Amino acid sequence: MCAIASKMRDRSKGHTVSFSPKVFLPLTQLCRDFCGYCAYRQTPRQVRQPYMSPEEVLETARVGENLGCKEALFVLGERPEERYFEARHWLRDRGYESSIEYLCQMCALVIRETSLYPHSNPGTLTYRELQALKEVNASLGLMLENTSLRLCGPRGPHEWAPSKHPHKRMETLRLAGELKIPFTTGVLVGIGETAAELVESFEAIRNLQEEYGHIQEVIVQNFRPKPDTPMEHAVEATEAETLRTVAVARIILGDKMNIQVPPNLFATGNSRSYRVFLNAGINDLGGISPATIDYVNPEAPWPRIAFLKEEMKALGYELRPRFPVYPEYLFKESGYLCTTLRNRLIADADKEGYVRQ
Repeated sequence: MCAIASKMRDRSKGHTVSFSPKVFLPLTQLCRDFCGYCAYRQTPRQVRQPYMSPEEVLETARVGENLGCKEALFVLGERPEERYFEARHWLRDRGYESSIEYLCQMCALVIRETSLYPHSNPGTLTYRELQALKEVNASLGLMLENTSLRLCGPRGPHEWAPSKHPHKRMETLRLAGELKIPFTTGVLVGIGETAAELVESFEAIRNLQEEYGHIQEVIVQNFRPKPDTPMEHAVEATEAETLRTVAVARIILGDKMNIQVPPNLFATGNSRSYRVFLNAGINDLGGISPATIDYVNPEAPWPRIAFLKEEMKALGYELRPRFPVYPEYLFKESGYLCTTLRNRLIADADKEGYVRQ
């Protein structure tokens, strides 16, 4: 399977491995959902304030900009204003009705005041919310995680997370396709799913891509148990299980799909780990930040970009920085990006659509 997957990747991607130099902006860590594995989610008592202020957003963004980042990754909990009055009051005191409205303004702020390009992961979205975010984002993201309804049942990891219902997440992915938004999605490996359910999840993503053509990237992310969560004693997926999932993803999703394994979630100091995942068909290492931690997986530090570049070179690959929108969507003329963002991106890009060095 890995041999097949690797050959498929080489046919379309060659030996180029991309990554996105990013700064991580946790706009809010409050969330209406309770997932069994999540350590990102906080309560109002655990945070200094419900949301990052505009000043904090801009200060952090400029740190990333000064370190060569191109992506401003906005991550939010799912609609915390629906659960917490603290979130509702914070937003309304500043003239906002929702987290998504505030997110749009912060994306616009980053575009106006820095050279960064926003990529937002705010959870499930309506058609109008997607429309608004398209104007101020180079791309958007939502992890499908899995299409299994079983995982939403009693004692499942998504029992108390209504937005993780696969129908709701698939609907957001479908609406993004209608609106021609370059979109990132993916699966989470090791949360209790079966091999068959992973195959069904990849097939669902492939079907959306065949219909709309907007899925720019699929992440294969291995679950890691976190202390003080309901799944802290769960057994995470082995490297072999993740490897099999990566190969299956490439075989189902095809030559041209960009497939990523986050480099801070496997043994970043071990060349063998790079080799096996590259040999299974990945062509991207996702967002890597020289400026901020991974707030979703704070125990897993980012690898140094210079170290990664040398590792890739030793394995026969060229590591290239990209924007949060992939080159193939940057040069499409059919409305995947708003005109202002597209013109700015093209001016910043080399002739192949990667970050100009």
